[in-house]
Parts: sequence; C-alpha cells; structure tokens
Amino acid sequence: MSYDNPLLAPAGLPSFSSVESAHVEPGIRALIAELREALEKLEETAEPSWAGVVVPLEALGDRLAFAWGIVGHLMGVQNSDGLRAAFEGVQPDVVRFALDQGQSRPVYQALKSLRQGEGWSMLEPTQKRIVEGLLRDARHSGVGLGEAERTRFNAVQEDLARLTTEFSNHVLDATRAWSLTLRDPAEMAGTPLRLRELCAQSARESGEEGASPEAGPWKLGLDAPCLVPFLEHAVRRDLRETVYRAYLSRAGSGEFDNSPLIEEILALRAEEAKLLGYASYAELSLASKMAPGVDAVVDLLESLRGASFEAAHQDLATLQEFAADNGSPEALCLWDIAFWAERLREQRFAYSEEELRPYFPLPKVLDGLFVLARRLFGVHVEAADGEAEVWNADVRYFKVRDEAGQEIAAFFLDPYSRPGEKRGGAWMDECVGRSLRLAGDGEPVRKPVAYLVCNQAPPVDGQPSLMGFGEVTTLFHEFGHGLQHMLTRVDEAMASGIRNVEWDAVELPSQFMENWCYERSTLAEISAHTETGEPLPESLYEKLKAARTYRAGSDMLRQLYFSLTDLALHHEYVPGEPGGAFAVQRRVAERNTVLPPLDEDRFLCSFGHIFGGGYAAGYYSYKWAEVLSADAFGAFEEAGLENPAAVVETGRRFRETVLALGGSQSPMEVFKAFRGRNPEVAALLRHCGLSGG
Repeated sequence: MSYDNPLLAPAGLPSFSSVESAHVEPGIRALIAELREALEKLEETAEPSWAGVVVPLEALGDRLAFAWGIVGHLMGVQNSDGLRAAFEGVQPDVVRFALDQGQSRPVYQALKSLRQGEGWSMLEPTQKRIVEGLLRDARHSGVGLGEAERTRFNAVQEDLARLTTEFSNHVLDATRAWSLTLRDPAEMAGTPLRLRELCAQSARESGEEGASPEAGPWKLGLDAPCLVPFLEHAVRRDLRETVYRAYLSRAGSGEFDNSPLIEEILALRAEEAKLLGYASYAELSLASKMAPGVDAVVDLLESLRGASFEAAHQDLATLQEFAADNGSPEALCLWDIAFWAERLREQRFAYSEEELRPYFPLPKVLDGLFVLARRLFGVHVEAADGEAEVWNADVRYFKVRDEAGQEIAAFFLDPYSRPGEKRGGAWMDECVGRSLRLAGDGEPVRKPVAYLVCNQAPPVDGQPSLMGFGEVTTLFHEFGHGLQHMLTRVDEAMASGIRNVEWDAVELPSQFMENWCYERSTLAEISAHTETGEPLPESLYEKLKAARTYRAGSDMLRQLYFSLTDLALHHEYVPGEPGGAFAVQRRVAERNTVLPPLDEDRFLCSFGHIFGGGYAAGYYSYKWAEVLSADAFGAFEEAGLENPAAVVETGRRFRETVLALGGSQSPMEVFKAFRGRNPEVAALLRHCGLSGG
C-alpha cells in the first residue's frame, strides 16, 4: 500500500501537519479494502490457537484503530466542515467493517474452539481474559443473530454511529453560535480581571479592534473558562440569568436541536439490546462492566443519595439565608447559586477561587505534577517539544522515562479551550498502545503514547494560562488516565494500558490523582505566584483544605442526578412515551435536586457523555470508580502522607498493580492486589465530609 496518504503510514507518531480532510475518505477506504482481504484470509485459515486467531485479530484491529483514531482525535480538537464531511462520508464503511469482523462466524468458531479446547489450559491468564473479551464482544456484535436480525442490527449500528456524531457536532455548533457582547462596564461589574481580559481578547478576535479589559467591549461565550467565572462573579442578576438559560438550552431548539436525536438514539439502543436478548440497554451495557448488574448500581447510588440528600438541602437553606442577610430578598434561582456560593465561600474561608489563579500558572503546575509522578512512581517526564508533529501551536509533547533513563512512553498535551473547533470538557485518549508484538524495527516494545486534552483558559496578553483550582484537578485527573495508559507493563496490545479495563473501573487512577491536589507537599510543588514566585501560603492552603467539603452534599447529589437520569433513560424509559426523555429527567430531578430544573431546561441536549460519548448507561462509573479511588488514596493516608518512605513504597505498589496491570486482570483482582481487600465506601464519604469518620 502506498504511504503517500499520511493516514496509511506505518504506525508511529501521526503526521498531523500533513493530514488534510481530503486524505480521510480515500485513505480509510483503501485501508478497509486491505483489511477486508486480511479478514477473508483469516476466515479461511483461522485455527483454534492463540497464534491462529488472536494474533491476526490484533494486527487487524491495530491498523484500523491507529488510522481511524487520528481522524476521530482531530474531530474532537480541530473540527471543521471539511473534516466533518469526510468523517461522515466514510464512517458507515468503518462501522460495516467492524460489524463484519465482529460477526465473522469462522473467527468466532475458532475463538470458541480455543476456549473449549485442550490448548486453553496452556494460555496465560492475560490471554484467557482477552479471549473471553473477544467472545463477549462478538456476541454483542450480533454474531449469534439470524440473517434478518443481523441485517436489522447492522442498520441500527450504522444509524447510532451517525446520530451520536451528529449529536456531538450540534453541541459544538450551538456553543459556537451563541455569544453576548457587553459594552457597558457596569454589565461586567464584579467579574475578575482575568475574565475581562479573556472576553476582551475574544472581542478583538471578532473584529472589535479596540476592545480592552477596562473599557470593553467584552464577548461572552458558553465555554467553561468564560461561563463559570461569569456565573460566579457577575453582579448583574439579569445577565447571569441570560447566560445560564442559554447554557441550559444549548442544542435544544432551532437549527442544532438535539431533541429528536435523543429519542432516536434511545429507541435504537433499546432495539439493539432487545435483538441481543437483553431486557434493556442498561443491562447490555453492564454486561461488560465491573458492576454485577443494574440493581447493584442503584444500591450504590441510593446509598450515596442517602448520605448527601439532607446535606444538599441544608446547603441551599444556608445559601438562601446568607443571600437574604446580604441584601437579596428574593428566593434563589438556579442562576444565583454559583454567585452566592462563591460569596459564602469568600466569607467562610476568606478566599475566592479567582484569588488562587495567580498561584497556578500552567508551567508551574506541570512541573509540580511531574515531580509528584517521579516521587510516587519513579518516572521522569521531560519536554520534547518539536520532536513530534502537533495539530495546534499550543499543543506540547512530552516523553516519559523510567528510573534508568529509558524512554517508556510519551504524551501530547492540548490544554486550552478553542470553542470554535474543539469540543468542551477534558479527556484522555490513546495515540498508540503498548505492544511487544507490534513493535517497530529495532524496538524491543512499542511504547504507548497518549493524548491529554483539557479546556482551560488560554494565555492572555502575554501571561501564562492561570489555572483555577478546578482546572488543576482536571489536569491531574486526565494525567491519571494517561499514567494507566503509559505505565502499563502488559505486553499484549489487547490488554495493555486502559484496553480491556471495564468502563466503570477506568476512572480509578484519574480520580485517585485528584486527591494529591490537596496534599501539602504537592501543593507547594505546583504553586508559584505569577508575579512573586511564592508558593501557595500556608494560610491559603489551610483554607483550601477546609473548603474541600464545602457544598459536598450538593456536588454529590448533582452527580447522582446525572447518573440516575442516565440509568432511567436506558433501563426504564420506553421511547415514545408521553413527555419523552425530558419527562424522565424531570421525574428523576424531583428526587435528586434541591431546585427543580427550568421548564425550558434542555440539559439532555448537551449531555455528550451519554449521547455522544461512551458513558451511555455508564455515567454511574464516576461514582463507582470514586469509591475505588478514594479507598486507594486511603492506603497512602494510612501509610502516612508525612512519611516520605511510606509514600514511595505505597506509590510503587500502586504503579505495579493499578497502573501496570491494565486490562490483564479483572478490576477487583487488581484493586485487591493493591489494597489487600475489597473496596469500601467509607473513604469516599470521609473525603466528602459526609460521614462522621
């Protein structure tokens, strides 16, 4: 095959500077044609052995994952009309090939015979787990369906792929389409300088050449670096309401309306589950997760609801009383909560979130994060900018070395919000995975490479990006995902890093890393005032630590509301019922919110996790894994955070289990290998201040 097309070059680092939209359709179609020939050959020669069926499948999957992964990555970080058209043009081909591979009877029979044959006992535990996963995936791909059912199943899969992509594009377009330009300084009263600088810069980029932080105009958008500080600080209640309503109604009407897509997606998922013999899509989703079933998930969520419900209502009562005492006689509305919560934080803990920003310039936070990685896991992270092609000038490239100085992994970091082309949120994804068998010439093993993507405020007027504390914890979170991908010791590509890890356990290392943001020595390493260079003072540290449980009941209940809504939509709701999905949302809200949603609330229309991402009937995974992550951090607390030797010893054990074992063992086995017992919920409630412990 010709490598003139950068998508078809041998797996290494992508040639981002060479990839154009025009490469997508011809490149992916040529690759699929080649892979179809390889699949047909495998179907003719498949034998019930590791080398006879699994090894060829590994090679097939890796080629497609690399090329299509580049396209999918660019859709998230550099979206454009041309790329969209190319992606949508070839996506059905990719889906059809994946289905043909998953539904291959000869391949399935070879895997089944391997599982049942004498050679099974000769396989390593990791290999057995891979085969079991391949058999389950084949069943979930419809390999056991009759011809008519399989034809319908395949049509459902193609429609779902198209609709979820369209859903994500609508959210991006709706976010990009809305803006509010303010010209009167009184309209920005109360807002921090950092926000005014960002909004003035946005106005200049839109043609307002004279825009300044002091005089305006200021262009507001719905991206988090703009939205959050405005809702927290803007004195003008009417403008907070305008911005809040715009955010909650994104993609909920007009040209980018996702409402009909939601109903179609839910109906197709329900049909998919029924075709495969499951009572609901939630049951299908959980069949490949750590949680044993829907009832177990509901039990956990309800236990957390019991621990947080009264606390959340008390949070609201306290906030209402505080607002009234400070001149706000009206009952609080949803657009008031962030504003008054920030005022109460300032009074109760004598600091504001904006006050912290100058202490967390991105370069310093990165330096401190890498110091922590070295202390806990014995790895060295070094800048390698210029040694890999990037998709945006702000993207950085880093290499990871072990204690002997050997390069073992690398990652790209794309830190800043770009609302016009980059989807919101933060995520980690793999560029290439670790593999012994797929190593290039002269390499003992193929080194894993990760993408770490955030959406924090970009540098303004020559200053570095000054991070809010929430943005700091987000960076630590995504780096935790990256560590599991990069520090794996599994040589089988199908189980290395985050591969083959059950979805509701994959958040363990990411949420675990967030805990270190509150540890004193780590905070000293990641903070340095942008003007004085001084680390976060002890007084601010104590306030930050004390504020960790501030409104924890409200925060917990909010996540439970999302999780239970997701579960209700995918387990109980029958698409087409009166009121539709929004009636389900309101019903769940009655039990799980302290202020009811607005009548025009269209939050579901931008709920990309479940309608455009991989969290369908799985949003609960954040809480399920948070139990694991809090309990894992509890091991460091028990060893003694002030005991450097104990921290190092515990950190190495965490690396050799949670980070190294990847998908080679079940998450419960991995957790017990680290903790020595089953997980317990007590640590999570203690960290949240929702228990007496």
